Amino acid sequence: MTPPTLGDGRYRLERRLGLGGMAVIHLAHDALLDRRVAIKLLAERFRADTDLRERFLREGRFAARLSHPNVVAVFDTGEEDAQPYIVMEYVQGASLAEELARRHTFAAEEVAQLGRQASFGLAHAHAAGLVHRDVKPQNLLLRADGTLKVADFGIARGRAGETITEAGTLLGTVQYMAPEVAGGEDATAAADVYSLGAVLYELLTGRSPRTIRNLADLTSDVAITNLGRLVPDAPAWLVGTIMRCLDADPRLRPSAEELTVELGDASEELPTRKIRPALRMQRTGPGRRLWVTVGVLGLAVLAGIGLGLRGDDEQGPCLRHASTASRGGTIPRRTHGTSRIGYAPTRAREA
Repeated sequence: MTPPTLGDGRYRLERRLGLGGMAVIHLAHDALLDRRVAIKLLAERFRADTDLRERFLREGRFAARLSHPNVVAVFDTGEEDAQPYIVMEYVQGASLAEELARRHTFAAEEVAQLGRQASFGLAHAHAAGLVHRDVKPQNLLLRADGTLKVADFGIARGRAGETITEAGTLLGTVQYMAPEVAGGEDATAAADVYSLGAVLYELLTGRSPRTIRNLADLTSDVAITNLGRLVPDAPAWLVGTIMRCLDADPRLRPSAEELTVELGDASEELPTRKIRPALRMQRTGPGRRLWVTVGVLGLAVLAGIGLGLRGDDEQGPCLRHASTASRGGTIPRRTHGTSRIGYAPTRAREA
């Protein structure tokens, strides 16, 4: 039976938030810091297994290495009366799985923004030596303010080879699993990128890139329908980027860091900030901002001179042009043949 409190009374459980195959998530109140947290508990049927309890706590230690705005933070771990627990950041919002069930598809610009945030969080994990191994819509949490958080590093693996799950067990949800992992190879950072690509594909189309009916389909060479055929109005650069993530050869997929660049110009600012593409020129240092300001003022002066030289009947168009320039205008999104960071053309087999 789940105790009402944990951590010597510090965490009081309030209600259940979710149930997984091996764990249950509760909303709780942290009395010491007076805040709401999410607590992950190992399912009761596994608590007698000492080895599983240790692996569960090791999961918390793995995830606690990460500190990033696009990763769910781990605050504490512990064990009480043979009940191991992990205390995590409480994300108030919905998973992308819930949003998909409600909305069916997402707009291309939103898919790019969400993908950029997810890849930003994964790049941080990969840099710390962790592979998520279970990237799927259920583990991508969306706050009301548009911030996306990568959650549940429960089957994460360190690059040194330490694995939390049972050896030989297929990891991840099958429709998001990279083909090399389904074939028995170790999951790498490239497998996380494939899984994220499968998520983005589904957000755009409302369907998974591969239909998995049985175990044989996991390792078969199943053709992936090109996104451009399913969503003709999707930007070519976004279609190309997602299809590269789904390349059958993991060596030809972008890294999570490269994917962050592909889905939005590199910047020191958090990718969670909602910025129109037309304003990307402003995300630069003070010197560049000064030149942009001077340029805008120059355009305004030229517009004023133009008004003096032209007749009144031309003032409307001239004013509209100056106004558009001062707002940044609409800058066409760059398109991709091969990427500016050197991707080889995709070799994924397409239907």
